[in-house]
Parts: sequence; structure tokens; C-alpha cells
Amino acid sequence: MSEAASTRTPVALLPSLTPLLRQWLPRQRWFAGKGRPVTGFSLVSAAELLPVGSASPGLLHLLLRVQQPGPAGGKSAGGKRDGAPPGDCYQLLLGVRTALPPHLAGALIGRVSEGPLAGRTVYEGLHDPRLAALLLERLRTPGRFGPLRFDRTEPVPGRLPARILDAEQSNSSLVYGDSYILKIFRRVYPGTNPDLELPLALARAGCDRVPAPVAWYESSTPETATLGVLQPYLRGSQDGWQLALKALAAGRDFTPEARALGRATAEVHTALAAALPTMTLSRAQTEHLATAMNERLDAAVRAVPALLPYVRGLRAAFDAIAEAGLDGGGHAQRIHGDLHLGQTLRTPDGGWSVIDFEGEPARPLAERRRMQPPVRDIAGILRSFDYAARSHRPWNPAWAARCRAAYCEGYAEAAGTDPRAEPELLRAYETDKAVYEVVYEARHRPDWLPVPMSAIERLAGPGR
Repeated sequence: MSEAASTRTPVALLPSLTPLLRQWLPRQRWFAGKGRPVTGFSLVSAAELLPVGSASPGLLHLLLRVQQPGPAGGKSAGGKRDGAPPGDCYQLLLGVRTALPPHLAGALIGRVSEGPLAGRTVYEGLHDPRLAALLLERLRTPGRFGPLRFDRTEPVPGRLPARILDAEQSNSSLVYGDSYILKIFRRVYPGTNPDLELPLALARAGCDRVPAPVAWYESSTPETATLGVLQPYLRGSQDGWQLALKALAAGRDFTPEARALGRATAEVHTALAAALPTMTLSRAQTEHLATAMNERLDAAVRAVPALLPYVRGLRAAFDAIAEAGLDGGGHAQRIHGDLHLGQTLRTPDGGWSVIDFEGEPARPLAERRRMQPPVRDIAGILRSFDYAARSHRPWNPAWAARCRAAYCEGYAEAAGTDPRAEPELLRAYETDKAVYEVVYEARHRPDWLPVPMSAIERLAGPGR
């Protein structure tokens, strides 16, 4: 298949792949439309990163829009309003061979029976070290390649062995020689992804708490969208969630680590506020925050009736935002947006790094890029300490309370302001997060439902 066949004859390419992708896509962990039938596909763009020949593997890059029945309310599965292109857009990197070697058997998608790829085998290209290495080579050479654009901030060495990480849920990552990690965004939205935008801004501000992007690639047609980001790989680091669980299992105090993490979070927030615009929340904006939280609570109660006895207390936490007189004083800025212990890394030198600035992948990109109160990130970490303590047997609430206090103290030391000085806002964001957790656990891990429900009971109480 020539380059012309991949970019000029998508009408012939897509039907030949459709039977295979219809079966393969819903089984992928990063596919967001599970539970709804796939009704069709449309090809957004196609590029032949490595020509498909008879003697060597080829690599196809596709942006594919997947059509599925959407939720009620005039939106598609991708959150688009009526009149916009329906369905979620996904990034695929497909390897093509005449025959698949045994070490790639687990990456098989299927054998194509017709069209430009007839008689060839298609597979998940990221599992092929040769094709993964080619992607790094493209990143090393800035410029356009068909509908794709590659860019970098510094030279990147070549000939680094590649391996794929299997632990992720919503994206895919390749590690190159224990030196770099390439995050590949599977579900693609128009615009610049915060996981590129914010680390670049932090690097310009001189903040070393976040690995700085060294290269990235984007789609250029039909509109710009971030597709992948290459950053230094923090070899030997451990994520904060695993460290917290180990401390609990060993009966060890975790407050020094929590305090240091609070300082690191404050440094990131301070640098973001210096590098990007900020705003002061008006009365109307704080009321809008409360309204949105109440709407999410209403939806959660419909999904999980166990919340019903606590609605009055939970709603009081949200309504208290507007009643606290925050207009003219509430601060909003760009933040992480989905911060928890699993988004933090303790480096071998004992420092903390913050990663994964993508925000909640299920939310529209425009929403994830909005300015928000920094206490939303803080609430996420506080809830994470509670989760860790509840996952331990026996439950250790005192451990969580000490960590929460130490984290806020560390934040105050670095930021000059204690998040506990805005108790109404902090309580509201903790409550909103706990409501979200209840719905998630009820749908995906019912055995874990007591963890957020215990927080719901605490947060709904008069003394919280």
C-alpha cells in the first residue's frame, strides 16, 4: 500500500478494517464507550508512518471516529452537541505484516480479507519494538508528516530500546531505554491537551516538580489536537499510592512524606499561577460551582440510592460555598484537575514529582482547561489518603487524619496560605469528590463502595 493509498483512498481502507475494529476496539482498556454497541466508524485522518511492504512491517496512523448511541440530552458519546460530528475520536497505530511472529501474537487484531490490506495481518503496533522505535525517530525530527506535525524542545537520542507499559487505563505509554516515556492519548479532543500545555508552562516558569516535555506530536487536520508527549522517565521512582500502602502495611508513619508532598503541590500551584492567567471568583461564579455540584449529586442519587439519607447534609456542604461570602476573594487558576496519590512520584533523591496533567479524561477538554480553585487538587489528595487508610485492614482513620493534616501544613509552608482557611470550599470539593467516588465504585467495584460511603457519612454530618 502506497502513501497515496493511506491518505487519498480512506474509502477503500476503512471498510476493510471495520469488521476487525468492531470486535477489537471495545475490548481495549482505554475504550470509553464500553456497554454501548458500535454502530459505525468514520476516518478522520490516515498516515502511513512506515510503508506497508511485503518484506517488512508497516505502520499506519489513524484517527478514527467511533459512532455509538449517546446518552440522553442531545449529546453524542463524545459529549458533542447535536449538529457536531458524533462519537469519540480515537488514535490508532496499526502494525501491518504478511504474518505475525509468535512474540507479537498477543497484539493481533486480525487478518484483512479485502481492500488495500487484503491478505495482511493487522496488529497493535505499539507492541512491536521496531515500530515503537520508528515513532521515536519521527519525534527526533521536527516537521510535518502528512496530517501529523512533530515538534521538540531539545535533541533526543536515537536507538533507544522501547517497551510498552501495560498498567494504564485511558492512554498508552512507551518507555525508551529507561530515559524517556511517551504518553499516547487514545481518546483525542480538538485543542492542546493540558498534559502538554501545563508541563510546558511549568518548565518555562522554572518549576522542576514536573517532568518537562522534550517532544510531542499533534494532528494538523482537520484541526489541531495533541496526540502524544515525550518526557523524561523518572527511573527508580515510586508512585505515592504504593508508598502509602507500604507505610500502612508496615505500621509506619507517613506524615513526613505527606508534608513534603503538600509543599510540592503548593510549588506547582504557585508556578502555574505565575505562568498562566488567574482570576477572582465572583458571587455568580461561586454560585455556579454550587449548582454544578448539586446537579452531580442529583444524578448520583439516581444512580446510587444509598446516598439518599445523606442528601440534605451533602447539599448543605455545596450551598455553603455561596453563603460563605467568597465573592471578591475566591481564587481560581489552572490546576492539575485530577490529583491523587497515584499521580505523584517519589524520586530516588526523596523529592516529589507530579505527573499526568491531562485532567479527568472523561470530561470535555474545554472543561478540563478551565481555571478552578486550587483546593480542588488538595481535596483530591485528601480523599486519596482516606482511600489508602480504608484499604488497610484494620481500618486506620487516625493514620489518614495525620497525613491530611501534615499535607495541609506542608502546603501552607510553601504557599503561605493554609487550604483549611477556606473550610467551606474545601469541604465542598471533598464532598463532590466523594459523591463521584460512590458512583464509580457502585458501577465498577461494588466491594469498595464502603470506602467513599464512610466519607459521605462524615461529610454529611453537622460536625463533618
